[in-house]
Formats: sequence, C-alpha cells, structure tokens
Amino acid sequence: MRPRKAYLFLLLLGLAQLLAVAGAEGPDEDSSNRENAIEDEEEEEEEDDEEEDDLEVKEENGVLVLNDANFDNFVADKDTVLLEFYAPWCGHCKQFAPEYEKIANILKDNDPPIPVAKIDATSASMLASRFDVSGYPTIKILKKGQAVDYEGSRTQEEIVAKVREVSQPDWTPPPEVTLVLTKENFDEVVNDADIILVEFYAPWCGHCKKLAPEYEKAAKELNKRSPPIPLAKVDATAETDLAKRFDVSGYPTLKIFRKGRPFDYNGPREKYGIVDYMIEQSGPPSKEILTLKQVQEFLKDGDDVIIIGVFKGESDPAYQQYQDAANNLREDYKFHHAFSTEIAKFLKVSQGQLVVMQPEKFQSKYEPRSHVMDVQGSTQDSAIKDFVLKYALPLVGHRKASNEAKRYTRRPLVVVYYSVDFSFDYRAATQFWRSKVLEVAKDFPEYTFAIADEEDYAGEVKDLGLSESGEDVNAAILDESGKKFAMEPEEFDSDTLREFVTAFKKGKLKPVIKSQPVPKNNKGPVKVVVGKTFDSIVMDPKKDVLIEFYAPWCGHCKQLEPVYSSLAKKYKGQKGLVIAKMDATANDVPSDRYKVEGFPTIYFAPSGDKKNPVKFEGGDRDLEHLSKFIEEHATKLSRTKEEL
Repeated sequence: MRPRKAYLFLLLLGLAQLLAVAGAEGPDEDSSNRENAIEDEEEEEEEDDEEEDDLEVKEENGVLVLNDANFDNFVADKDTVLLEFYAPWCGHCKQFAPEYEKIANILKDNDPPIPVAKIDATSASMLASRFDVSGYPTIKILKKGQAVDYEGSRTQEEIVAKVREVSQPDWTPPPEVTLVLTKENFDEVVNDADIILVEFYAPWCGHCKKLAPEYEKAAKELNKRSPPIPLAKVDATAETDLAKRFDVSGYPTLKIFRKGRPFDYNGPREKYGIVDYMIEQSGPPSKEILTLKQVQEFLKDGDDVIIIGVFKGESDPAYQQYQDAANNLREDYKFHHAFSTEIAKFLKVSQGQLVVMQPEKFQSKYEPRSHVMDVQGSTQDSAIKDFVLKYALPLVGHRKASNEAKRYTRRPLVVVYYSVDFSFDYRAATQFWRSKVLEVAKDFPEYTFAIADEEDYAGEVKDLGLSESGEDVNAAILDESGKKFAMEPEEFDSDTLREFVTAFKKGKLKPVIKSQPVPKNNKGPVKVVVGKTFDSIVMDPKKDVLIEFYAPWCGHCKQLEPVYSSLAKKYKGQKGLVIAKMDATANDVPSDRYKVEGFPTIYFAPSGDKKNPVKFEGGDRDLEHLSKFIEEHATKLSRTKEEL
C-alpha cells in the first residue's frame, strides 16, 4: 500500500473507532430509558395482575373466596349466597372451617346450586364495616342483596336447612318483633305495659342504624320470655309531639316505661346487654327484708349505704311511692323494705318511714347513726330520691373503681391514698388514717372526702406525681373543672391535710396536668394539643377551635384521620379557625366542659364562649358533615371571593 493510501486508511479506521465509542456511550441514556419503560410496563402488568387476582373469585375446598374488590360483582346476579366473615387467627373459625366446607359441597349440589363464600374480615375491612361484623365467625345469608342474620347453631344440618328456607322464591323476612309506635297507639301500648323499652330514633342517624339490628335481636329474645318484655320504637322526626313530650334532644334516646311512667335507660346498646339489663329492670326495685338478722348483717359486714323503707304492707300508698323512687335509682343503689315491727323497733323508726344509714365501718362520732324521712302516699318520689342522694355517702367513704362512677362524681373531691384494707388484720390501721381525714372532713361539708387504696389507683397517683413521694399516705383534690391538685409529700396528719384543703379553698394551689411534651414543630394543618397547651390553644378567646379527642388504638379515630386532615387543609387559610387534635389517653383535659366519654369525641369551641363548647354528634364523620358543623358554629370565618 502506498504511504498516502495507508495514511487515509488509518485515518478512516480511527474515525470509525471514535464513532463506535461514541455509539457505545451516547445511546446509553436512551437504552436506560427503554429499560425503565420496560420495568414500568412490567410493574403495571404486575399491578394489573394483582387487580385481576383480587377480582378473580377463587375457590378453596369448595368455598368461594370473596373480598372488597370482587364481592359486589359476584353477588349482583345471585338470588341467595351464604357468607362467613372470619379472622385468620380466630380459633372458632378454624374449628368451624371443616363443617363450612361440608356445607359448601352440599349446597353446591342443591337445585339450583347455592354459592357458599368466605370473607377475611381483617383484610376486607369495607365489607366488614358494611355488614356490621363485630365478632368471628359471623354468618349471614344474602337474599337478593339483603343480608339476613343467621342466629342458629353452627352445625351443618341447621345452616343448610336455614339457607334452603331463605332460598325459596316465596320467602320473605319475618315481620319485626319491635313494635312501631305513633301518636295514635303510643299511650294505649305504653300505659298498658308493666315494663316496655322505647327507642326514639331518626332515620338518618348513624348511631340509630347501628343500634337497629341489635335492638331487633334483643326484641326477639325478650319476646320469648314469660311474660314477654316488649321493645318499641318511635320515629322522632315524624312523631315530633311525642319527642317533645319526653324531652328527646338526641338520637337514639331510649326510655323505660312502667305503666306509662318514663325512666331513663342507662344500659348497654347491644343484644345481650339490652336483654340482661331489661330482665334486671323487670324485677322489683326493692327487696323485702324478712328477718332482723339480715339488717344486722348489713350493718356488720356491709360495704355500701343501707336504704330500708318500713311500711304497713304492700297496699300501703307510701310503699307504692317508695317503689317509684327506687325505680329511679335502682341502677345505683340497693333498696330494701320491711313490714316487720321487730325490724322497725331495731331501726328506731315507725311504719311509714325511710331510714338511710351507713355500715358500722363507715360510721363516726361526727355524723348521725341514721337519717329518717317520713313517707306518705302523697310524698313525691323525687323527694325520696333527693333524700337518698343527700345521705348516701358517709363523711369519709371508700372510693373504689366499682363505685367511683356512681358515688364519687361530686367535686371538689378530696382523696387520701394509702394501703386501704378493711379485712380483720388491717382494719385498725385503715381506720387510724381514716380518723385523721374525718377530723378535717367535718369542717368542710361543701367538699366530698374519701380514702382510696394506693395500688387500686396507682395510675392516678402516678399522674399526680406522687408515686415516688416516699410517703405512706398521699392526698389530692380533684375539682369541678377537671383539674387535679397534689399535696406536697410530707408526713401525713390531720394538720397537714387541713392546710392543704385550706390552701385549695383560697386558690393558692397550682394544678397538676398530665401532658405529653409540647411539640417543637406544630405547623401542620392539624394542630397538636397536649395537656400543657390546652388553655393556650383550645381556650384562646380570640379563635374558633375544632378539637378532636382521640385514642391511638381507636379504629374509628384511625378511620377519621385522613378526613380530619382534609378538613384542616380545606380551612387552612382561615386565620380565626384552628383545627386541632389531642391524645386524650396521654393528656389531661383541664376543663370539665369538654367531657370525653368515647373516641373520637369532637367539640367546637367558639371564640368568646369557651365554657359552652358544642359537641359534634348525630351526623356522619365525613368531610361534608364536619364542614357543615364548622360553618354552623363558626364566628370567625372569612369568605373568599370565589365563595361569595
């Protein structure tokens, strides 16, 4: 090759190599993009496959597997479907599984076949909520889209028989056992009943809808008794005169009627709770004492107030009034009556008198041994009730978990904590410290005094900062507004307690507030409130505040969280409105105006009127209803041009 040609050849070869290198490096980004696109397509395909898997109705040992995604599509054209809601960890469900598989195989051979399905209620949460599943396994029969509760035994024979019955073309649900009352039949039904439970409801009320199936189940159960205890319901939105007559202000409102006389219902709101409560309520409110020995045992071994009415006989009009009063208080106190002159003589009363007294361990030289009231046929039952409530507590009683909700709600409450034990070996030591409290209590009749076992109230003692006090006896005062005041740890005697109570009376004590640390960054749309910041945020007189009290473990609270966050973002531009939340299990609510009796509890605290917050109740906890609630009660909302 000639030198010139050789040179050209080498030059061309070099250019080719350079282009090859550039080609190797340059298209690398395009290649990467192509690879990413392929990966995205693969991920989308995987997601599509997962969605298809969810939509596909699989079968396990003859039982169809349904979930939130495929349920509606599957049942849409089915006349009858048997459903089991289960939890994978549930022992009863595991035990029932082989029986359920047999049922599936039997109903598969039915003419026409009846599908049998199972739903994991722990993952299909939407279906579990929709069908009010609260226990496992829950069995329901779906008839043309309507759920029929199965209440029989979990046996193949019974379940198959019931499903076949429901699957018949002419099957219709049995009529409700719950009576429907209107102004036309209310008085006739209620006045004639020895006892009847009446629910005043609103068709749109979520709590009423939740109660309805439980109420009907209870009605069926109580209808089997002899004599039956009837349950009834009134649509308070349609029967407004009845609602007004019985002071119905919220839904559902339940009342017990005895021969037409109304009494508050304070029992549970699920089937078995309603049944047990109404059976107890159907019995006599007062028990007869037949022997003097019974009274003596009450005095010697009793642990609560003793209430005894002494009368001539059951036909005595005064006895009838006493029974009415006892019905009003039967949940909180045990009432007794006697017709014996021997018992009357021992109690130092006459027939036609009511005696209220304390067991021996709670008696003291500072208070009468008993309190006596004359009862006649004309005596108002409200007067009897007031008398019992006035003298129900001793000067210094024993506060316990079992009685605090019914006995020790009055404030201010002075509590002295130590090792309280009234058994024989420790009674003297218990009474020694109680006597120190009595010396102070007699001089402060406007306050309630009680002793409490320090172990029973270890949590309360810890919240007061007294668990490490080093003292055998500690004291605190709980006031009307929910604030707590702890006595400085020092050797306990009546003088130190007197100084503490006097300082409280003069307003010289600082409250103890249980609180999480104050958040360092609190700039989110939902302001976090803790015990220490409650007054500065919620009670700020210049701002409207919506406050949610929640518990970290509460399922309803978790469900509300995204809705509440959206609500806060919606009103983020409103400088005069604060959307806030507080963990009520880790922080004290230092105001009794904001009572938290369940989770979540939501209040609206309007500017300038913090002592009268408005509780959110009745409506659904969704963005629409919460927004409406704010709009109704807000005092500081500014309207944008778009809104106007």
